[in-house]
Amino acid sequence: MTLDTLEDLPRPCRQCVYWELDPVSAERACAAGDPGLEKEAWVSQTLLEWGSCGKLIYVDGMPAGFVMFAPPAYAPRSMAFPTSPVSADAALLMNAHVVTAFAGGGLGRMLVQGVARDLIKRGVKAIEAFGDAKFGDAPEEPGCLAPVDFFLSVGFKTVRPHPRYPRLRLELRTALSWKSDVEYALEKLLGSMSPENILRPVRPATRASNS
Repeated sequence: MTLDTLEDLPRPCRQCVYWELDPVSAERACAAGDPGLEKEAWVSQTLLEWGSCGKLIYVDGMPAGFVMFAPPAYAPRSMAFPTSPVSADAALLMNAHVVTAFAGGGLGRMLVQGVARDLIKRGVKAIEAFGDAKFGDAPEEPGCLAPVDFFLSVGFKTVRPHPRYPRLRLELRTALSWKSDVEYALEKLLGSMSPENILRPVRPATRASNS
């Protein structure tokens, strides 16, 4: 994800700073009407100081899903959960989303594998996440957490249970062993399209597809 591809996030996610700011600052940003600028500033700073902090996946040139991740120190909201803190050897998977039309086809697992491949090169041993065990029960609440079932379906294990916000963990070496399963799932979903074609669609040269 770059400042260019940031615009390919679903609009509610593009304007959301749930993870990027502490609760008070996030509320102020929303009240001031400029959360999108705060999001852009966060991505810019994180890219400069730490490196890649998100991945998008495209199908036929259309954004089909995304994940965002960072060290927990870059996500102030991570300290507000009853199952905090994130382990010292892990990065935080802040949010993950797959467009409904492509759900269940392996794209979520492919995104997580892309994160694992990126992070293992930086010496990170695991990804952790806070899941929502009651996702969708209260429509008025922001959907800034992925459902627990999503994380379990892509290989995460619960390390600290909670009735609403359990903390889950995925060892990176486990994620990197999924290649054949992911390719099979994508073939089933997309026929003859290869994973390489999905991750590298034909797009203008100035638009990064997955970084």
